[in-house]
Amino acid sequence: MSYWIHPAAERELTEAAIYYKTHASFGIASAFLDEFERVAALLDWNQQLGMGVSDGLRIYPFRRFPYSIVYREADIGPRIYAVSHQRQNPGYSQSLL
Repeated sequence: MSYWIHPAAERELTEAAIYYKTHASFGIASAFLDEFERVAALLDWNQQLGMGVSDGLRIYPFRRFPYSIVYREADIGPRIYAVSHQRQNPGYSQSLL
């Protein structure tokens, strides 16, 4: 699997995993990270799966958690710019432009 992740997206991913570990359990945090890897692998397989948002950005939701990956297509695999909570910061992907 090949993808690039922006440092801010990596922080968001880490913060969400820490939140789940602190407020739920280690198992839930691990499941969250597994879901991120599942979605990233799926997008690496077919980068056009996500819904186009604007200016080349695409968004693809997690199945089990209220998060989405915001990314752009690239030859080397998806370029992940955000791991965004679906109910917080509406329009967040617009600020990435």
